[in-house]
Amino acid sequence: MKPMAVSIVARERAELVEIAPPGSLRANDVRGPTVCTLISPGTELAWNYTGASFPNFPGYAAVFAADEIGTEVQGVAKGELLFCMGPHRSFQQVEARAAHRVPEGLAPESAVLARLMGVSMTTLMTTTARPGDRVMVTGAGPVGYLAAQMFALSGYDVFVVEPGEERRRWVERSGLCRVYDRIPCEDKAVAGTIALVVECSGHEQAVLDACRVVRKRGEVVLVGVPWRRQTEVFAHELLSLVFHRYVILRSGWEWELPLHAADFQPHSIHTGYDTSLRWLAEGRIPIEGLVARADPRTAQDAYQALFHRRAPALFTVFDWRLVNWPNSCAR
Repeated sequence: MKPMAVSIVARERAELVEIAPPGSLRANDVRGPTVCTLISPGTELAWNYTGASFPNFPGYAAVFAADEIGTEVQGVAKGELLFCMGPHRSFQQVEARAAHRVPEGLAPESAVLARLMGVSMTTLMTTTARPGDRVMVTGAGPVGYLAAQMFALSGYDVFVVEPGEERRRWVERSGLCRVYDRIPCEDKAVAGTIALVVECSGHEQAVLDACRVVRKRGEVVLVGVPWRRQTEVFAHELLSLVFHRYVILRSGWEWELPLHAADFQPHSIHTGYDTSLRWLAEGRIPIEGLVARADPRTAQDAYQALFHRRAPALFTVFDWRLVNWPNSCAR
């Protein structure tokens, strides 16, 4: 089977293309055929699909089957399913320490969600808000939905704001009941009581309103990327709220944590992935009915569905079993 990858070959045009075979396997590497990869619609639509540099090769979440194992790798068995930060291509090759065993019983198309959970896992690990505090998540797209579930699971009183009716229904079906179509700035029972707003929409009005509802010295963490200007809001309005309400307005940069744990640094990007995979395997993150599988050979259809907001589910996963093992049944 020739190596293949999804490439954005021109603006708003995705194709499955042939790529060069992998290089030599290093002593600490593990390599194997891809089972599935997850589309991150925010980054991939704004940066890759409608960007300015072509061709490009998107993707950063994959599950693959270990097939070739480096001579110095320990603890990985041939055939094991592994999660990694990998692109949309028919094979993966990573350092063994950057690959995580997929827990037994966890479907690969569910395991790849650990990557998006990692985005707000950093905020969960660094916030000054504590379990029992009120946390508001603005924007219930893939990252925001998972953030809301993670904070609820960790003992926070979670509020979700999402203007899209279908996404609100998905959140409500998951068991979260404090769901709004806009930030309730005028509600005296909410305004001034929120310890943390995890802003996942990238919309400047949401940031401004978030500063209105947090308590004094509350945090507003910018997780969503402001890809384009969407309002005529002046910076003075934001600065005034930050100054007079003592708001901690900060970046939601996921790479604030080190990649790997070390002495005196027990928390890291990769320990966050371990936690995310465990929570998914234990069924603590409600995702039933929210994952749609797509054929990499018709990648353009998948991106168009996401671009025009007609995707059948919240998460879209490329099923590479259709390419790597075309005669088998992709379960």
